[in-house]
Amino acid sequence: MKKPSQFRVPALLAVIAVFFALTLSITPAHAGVKPGDVITPKNAEQVRTLVSPGAYVAVAKGMQMNIVAPSRIDWPPPYQDATEKYSGQVRLGPDHRDLLGYVAGQPFPILDPNDPDVATKIMWNQYLKPIATDDFDLRYFECQVARQNPGAQQQLMLLTETGHLAGYSDIGRTEVEPLPVDPDFKISGVWSRVGAYPTLTPAEDRGSGAIRYRYWDANHGDDAWAFLAGTRRVRRVNEVMMSSSPGLSTWDADHVGGFGAKPQEYNFKFLGDRSMLACAHAMNSPAHPCSTDGGATSCTDDWEMRHLYVVEVTPRPERIAGVLQSKTIVYVDGEGWFSPYVDSYDRKGELWKTQIYLNSYRDRPVPDAKVAVYPFKREFGTAASSIDLQSGVATTCYLPGPDTPERECWYINMGAVDREFFTTEALTKAGH
Repeated sequence: MKKPSQFRVPALLAVIAVFFALTLSITPAHAGVKPGDVITPKNAEQVRTLVSPGAYVAVAKGMQMNIVAPSRIDWPPPYQDATEKYSGQVRLGPDHRDLLGYVAGQPFPILDPNDPDVATKIMWNQYLKPIATDDFDLRYFECQVARQNPGAQQQLMLLTETGHLAGYSDIGRTEVEPLPVDPDFKISGVWSRVGAYPTLTPAEDRGSGAIRYRYWDANHGDDAWAFLAGTRRVRRVNEVMMSSSPGLSTWDADHVGGFGAKPQEYNFKFLGDRSMLACAHAMNSPAHPCSTDGGATSCTDDWEMRHLYVVEVTPRPERIAGVLQSKTIVYVDGEGWFSPYVDSYDRKGELWKTQIYLNSYRDRPVPDAKVAVYPFKREFGTAASSIDLQSGVATTCYLPGPDTPERECWYINMGAVDREFFTTEALTKAGH
């Protein structure tokens, strides 16, 4: 017979699952929207309190939403198993920055809103979420830059296409050998690697790209390198540049995929948990540009009521001089642990940018997939918009792109990339 300490976590996870099921079933009746509603600028006021301030601006300027009944999201079974096996030994370090005892799965499956460290625990859960634990390779993703223009057709300012947006984790591995920790971790201390290269279009940037390393050590900042088409050389990138946007694009490296800056360099404040709208079961894949906001975002897609945690993120004093955002408000889905939207404020404290993510929950990225087919349903993105609300310029990335040669696009925990992909040598070779 198992001892109580051995089955406590699975039992509590079951209780949480029932809670979410009940919450999801009752929220629409109290929210001011109901399944079947279509939200347009004419009735955008109905969702003002059900989305972030930045997302509300997007809706008011033409991003339409279909309201549907909420559906449950289950974690990938290997991630669930790792959570039950290892979460009981995880704790925050004395300085509330380090994560101690972590191996794999979700570090903090049981959260108490009255815990003074609940915001930090929520954010660690968000960083170590079940979407992609081992590796991912997002191929031929397309990004379109357009200006918000309510009621108008799309007028592109810039179209970009990149060969790979990929990542590899040394720890927290649940599906692909080596499990659960890559032996390299003890040598390099690298927590994760990401890379975006080579740029395929526009022609003047062809071959450009970048890679970034994140270290588990709280005091070791991220390392990043870029290969620029103009110089045909690799140069080191200062970490403070990760919060700025290059060229016309409104994306910055610290806000790709949600809030993605090094967690130990920021403070987190819990602002509460709320029932809010999120796109968790997108119907369109590939997604397509909105015909009602100038193509600034992707619509119309399905949005449903979800249980979200709200966390305010501010840079620690030692990082504040190099960060353009005075604060970022992160909204985290309490079941899938993705962020449906993230709002950033400039140094004057004014709303500056919003990121909006459309997510799908299925066993393949497109209906006719032949290779990217998973043994269970998993959550992944179909489109992501970064909108500069002060200028009205938006960059929306399509995953997969509507016109790219690689339709399957998402390869998650398939061993599609290894550590060698994330080297300056590989970056340089692809650039030439």
